[in-house]
Amino acid sequence: MNPSFWREKRVLLTGHTGFKGSWLSLWLQQMGAKTTGLALRPITNPSLYDVANVNDGMTSAIGDIRDAALVQKVLADAEPEIVIHMAAQPLVRYSYKNPIETYHTNVMGTVNLLEAIRHTPSVRAAVMITSDKCYENREWVWGYREQDPMGGYDPYSNSKGCAELVTSAFRSSYFPPADYALHRVALASARAGNVIGGGDWSEDRLVPDILRAIAAGDVVNIRSPGAIRPWQHVLEPLCGYLTLAQQLFEKNGDFAEAWNFGPADDDVRPVSWIADYLTRNWNAPARWTVDSNPQPHEAHYLSLDSTKARRRLNWRPRWSLEQSLQHIAEWHQAFLAGRDMREHTLQNIAAYMHTATRD
Repeated sequence: MNPSFWREKRVLLTGHTGFKGSWLSLWLQQMGAKTTGLALRPITNPSLYDVANVNDGMTSAIGDIRDAALVQKVLADAEPEIVIHMAAQPLVRYSYKNPIETYHTNVMGTVNLLEAIRHTPSVRAAVMITSDKCYENREWVWGYREQDPMGGYDPYSNSKGCAELVTSAFRSSYFPPADYALHRVALASARAGNVIGGGDWSEDRLVPDILRAIAAGDVVNIRSPGAIRPWQHVLEPLCGYLTLAQQLFEKNGDFAEAWNFGPADDDVRPVSWIADYLTRNWNAPARWTVDSNPQPHEAHYLSLDSTKARRRLNWRPRWSLEQSLQHIAEWHQAFLAGRDMREHTLQNIAAYMHTATRD
């Protein structure tokens, strides 16, 4: 991913007030992109969007991706060259309680954006972000590849599989790569692993739940200690999304397909390993226990095969899981100490970029 490519590029980012969206907004700002965001107000308090003053370096449209007319207006006003779609209802457990909202946001929100892209002549590249949970999970011990079937047991996972199918249908119907010279839009989708990082205060996510309990001096309750997930620092897939968007823009329709951005095999770890690491390395006494209450179904084993991204995009993970968790702990300790979190987050991005360019 070439930072100079992004200078002065007009970028529309949905979900910019969320955890991943805030990190990506700051990264785009750092590289000099002209960024417009569309999203609801942050759903957590505190939020990375607020504590890092993400709004300072971009145009922010606060609104709902489910509002088709609003989506069309925001794109028409921004005239983006590149669109990155991250707005979503992102929580599995929440989706059990609110399935209609989940499908409406994750499926029809994607339809609204793709339809708006159809009517926005400036767009040249678009990346639709879904999830590693979009696959039909068969509890395989090997990683899922991009051509494996879509599925999803719970409403959240299934809605992401649906969003992938919607993206594929729009690409085939309106933006076929073979006809790029006619429509001039390169459309791809991207699937990442379990993303972790500083500034995530979401409910029912492992690392935020652990850090909240530690900060409050409480025992950490863990729901599924044996569940195995592909953990990765938030900057890893964001680098993948940016790399993919750049290739879509520069190489026409050659990369207009689905892509996985998962961690190294050694970083596919059980929940208990994450809990042990954070409670052991925090600068205060902490311990965890198993939550014995009944829990809704979640996959036991899940990993991604990112061979295609490694070979064709020259993308690969840069930080190990241990490094990622250390950066997360330092980020939250800096926040608790009252430091400038915009500057601290930008320093994290610069450190990651230094590692990537050095390699």
